Amino acid sequence: MSVQSGGLGSARRFAPAGVVFAALGLVLFGYFVWKAGPEKIWEQIATLGLGFLAVLLISAARPAIRTLAWTRCFDSAHTLRFGAAIRAYLIGDSLGNLMPLGIVVSEPAKAALVRDRVPLAAAISALAVENLFYMLSVALFIFAGTAAMLLSFPLPRQLRVAAFGTLGVVVLVLFVAFVAVRRKWRPLSRLLAFVGGISWGRRVVGGHGARVGAIEDRVYGFYERHGARFLPILALEGCFHLAGVAEVFVTLHFMLDQPPAPLQLALAAFVLESVNRVINVAFKFVPMRVGVDEAGSGMFTKVLGLGTTAGVTLAIVRKARIVVWTGVGVALLVRRGLSVRGAAEEARAAARDAAAARL
Repeated sequence: MSVQSGGLGSARRFAPAGVVFAALGLVLFGYFVWKAGPEKIWEQIATLGLGFLAVLLISAARPAIRTLAWTRCFDSAHTLRFGAAIRAYLIGDSLGNLMPLGIVVSEPAKAALVRDRVPLAAAISALAVENLFYMLSVALFIFAGTAAMLLSFPLPRQLRVAAFGTLGVVVLVLFVAFVAVRRKWRPLSRLLAFVGGISWGRRVVGGHGARVGAIEDRVYGFYERHGARFLPILALEGCFHLAGVAEVFVTLHFMLDQPPAPLQLALAAFVLESVNRVINVAFKFVPMRVGVDEAGSGMFTKVLGLGTTAGVTLAIVRKARIVVWTGVGVALLVRRGLSVRGAAEEARAAARDAAAARL
């Protein structure tokens, strides 16, 4: 993950694809809402009622936790205060939610919005390190959730095979990551160098390989200098996932007429949140995971004995929560005197500076 001159240009270039994915997601969303029953969904949303405020309160912890992890990923020479970091984080996430394939914009925007507080290179490196910790925590969380599902619930044969396949992939990813850190492999820069050696790849890669290599060097350097921070930062990322479990637990508790016993409901919430992480990873290119979240959640709540409608409603409540925090991010953006386009221009300016510095 790096801020690069082509980043925002790529967002514009792939915008049509983002629109197509969004349209397909809306079709899928409509189908699963119809299949689950709009009346039943509305009844569950009405039953949730003021419980949505509890969901919002719990969900507020999630950006705060990842922001805190981000501030812990700076080298000792630089410090980013939590207040400035959380504002940049919320604005960046809002841009990511509002724009097609917004992940290309959201991360550069976070770095651009704090460049008056810390050097751009330091902000980008800290974001890269935090994202790596986050990806490691996601792999561990998916492994734990999948194992819990296999051990605790009767699954159809196809889903059981898929679950074992997921465990195998996670173990492989964790092993490769461990070896890469120990031997200081630079897989991304090497991949870009390989693609850049192909005639058509030169135009795509450009000078990005050197900048990605610099980011990899900074990441390994952070690990060597601040090894004592490894477990505390990973613990913060774990708290991010546990807050998601609590959010699902509270949503289902208020929403269902006859919720399961607390321990059984907590186990179901743990599994459902791990499924949500898989959906986030696999369908990051779909704006707000419209449609795919409803499909995945509906399928797994049925398997867990909660019914398809509960999963579709849960996904809709998640989207309502995202809309609220996106609104907060936009409000912070307006307070800075910027529009969405203005924030994108700030990110583009930072990207040009990063490219000039061969970051």
